Amino acid sequence: MERSRILKTTGIVLVAVGVAATVGTLIVRDQLERHQRGLFSPRALRRFAALSHIAGANASVELVQLLRDFVAWEQRPLLRRRAAHILDRMERTLGAGELRAGFAG
Repeated sequence: MERSRILKTTGIVLVAVGVAATVGTLIVRDQLERHQRGLFSPRALRRFAALSHIAGANASVELVQLLRDFVAWEQRPLLRRRAAHILDRMERTLGAGELRAGFAG
């Protein structure tokens, strides 16, 4: 009796952890998509906020490509330099050689 209660409680806890992880992942994905849309906003402050959010994100090939597009597009030197700095850090994190090889061919 005691053993089955422990197993039931453990199962409920594992399901709750799985649900929480799934919900957390969906929220983070939604926030990243919102901030990525803000990156090409006509408002400089919104672009700055998007860059700040992206700077705290884990490096990914998708973000590197997005930042490369942004650096080529952005006209304000301050925002372009900030994006270039974030881009450089992400490329070093991922291994710039692998990224460049992927774009070459």
